Amino acid sequence: MHYRSANSAERAGTAWSEVAQACRARGDDDGEERAITDRLNVAPRDLIALLAMGALFARRSDERAATSFFRMALKIASGPSGYPPDAESHLRQAQSYVQSAEARFSQAIRDQLRRYSLSRGNVSKRVSQSIGLLLGEVPLQLQQPAMFYFPGLPQRAFFERDEFPWLPDVEAQVSTIEEELRAIVASDEGFSPHTVRDRRTPPPTSPLLNDPRWSVFHLWQRGRELPENTRRVPATVQALDRAPIPLIRGFSPMIMFSLLRPGTHIPSHHGATNTRLVCHLPIIAPDGCELRVGNEIRAWVRGQGLIFDDSIQHEAWNRGGETRVVLLFDIWRPEISLAERDELTALLEAVELSQADDLAA
Repeated sequence: MHYRSANSAERAGTAWSEVAQACRARGDDDGEERAITDRLNVAPRDLIALLAMGALFARRSDERAATSFFRMALKIASGPSGYPPDAESHLRQAQSYVQSAEARFSQAIRDQLRRYSLSRGNVSKRVSQSIGLLLGEVPLQLQQPAMFYFPGLPQRAFFERDEFPWLPDVEAQVSTIEEELRAIVASDEGFSPHTVRDRRTPPPTSPLLNDPRWSVFHLWQRGRELPENTRRVPATVQALDRAPIPLIRGFSPMIMFSLLRPGTHIPSHHGATNTRLVCHLPIIAPDGCELRVGNEIRAWVRGQGLIFDDSIQHEAWNRGGETRVVLLFDIWRPEISLAERDELTALLEAVELSQADDLAA
């Protein structure tokens, strides 16, 4: 019995899968592959055909090819269209096969790295990160701003202090800023929960909704100065004179003291846009307080700025026994040119104006 293509078989009323099964029953791997290939040429994302091709390559011990077909099948099965019930056991087998193949691949890579005297502990930081991503030890964390994305910016979680020539002048004022902060804390006036309900939007799902354990004292909020607060901290305001803080109506500056009480965890989230960096000047920085941005975790150190891209997933903890307070403000990303800053300011202000309550219909 000679193999006929799946297309001619279908014209004769025989499904491609029946042709593939008949070939498999008599050990005709090449015929089975041709039948499945004909089907995939017509329907490249046919779940059953992808699973069948993966199983065929697995029987041939071609792990790389089998894994590629199984991965595509699993991706399709996880999509909104779902999968037929009779595919469930095949999908479980595919998942198990892929997991085993990935474990063998990771071990093979580690063995080869040892031959070249390479490991994550004795290579550069970026190569170490790439090894972790390659082996699946850490997830890929990219910019995912909640509101506005600007293309072409480097994917960096943290920036280093020596990249910002204005920062030492701000850090030098930490003691003076702390005096003004402690006066506010002592008065017990001005701090309020960071996460509050806006009646015009769906309620946030944060467990810290209306929770004073994460509180802020706003100096500027969404581009609007709060004079009753800035008057109380003149040295703090002056310290930020040289920082490249955006001035965008409805968006920036964002300047505040952010307070995190002991035992509090700020869940992972993304900031509004990747056009800015968020700066933390730690004023009160007890042990046990950490910030994760992407796959990197850093601790706050009093008087040492911590600058990061908040459009990358981030979260924070205070596992210590004292309250942590940072001076938080936003700056332009240094890669954005002066001309682009002007254009982005106009664009984002246009967005704000288009949503204004008094905009004519």
